[in-house]
Amino acid sequence: MDELLSGIPWAAIVPIIVLQFVLMFIALISCMKEENTNGPKWVWVLVIIFVNLLGPVLYFVIGRRSV
Repeated sequence: MDELLSGIPWAAIVPIIVLQFVLMFIALISCMKEENTNGPKWVWVLVIIFVNLLGPVLYFVIGRRSV
């Protein structure tokens, strides 16, 4: 198991994981504050949480309703 973990390029993976969590956090806060979204809020929350890295981006591109 140690050999498997030592071959992973952590310097490249950690920033992607941090970016995922930051985007998810910001998108969830934005979704909760929005009164109207394109579609039900509960669907957007599921997309943000379960569609890795692409879910928050999709929410910001097509989920938010323009004023």
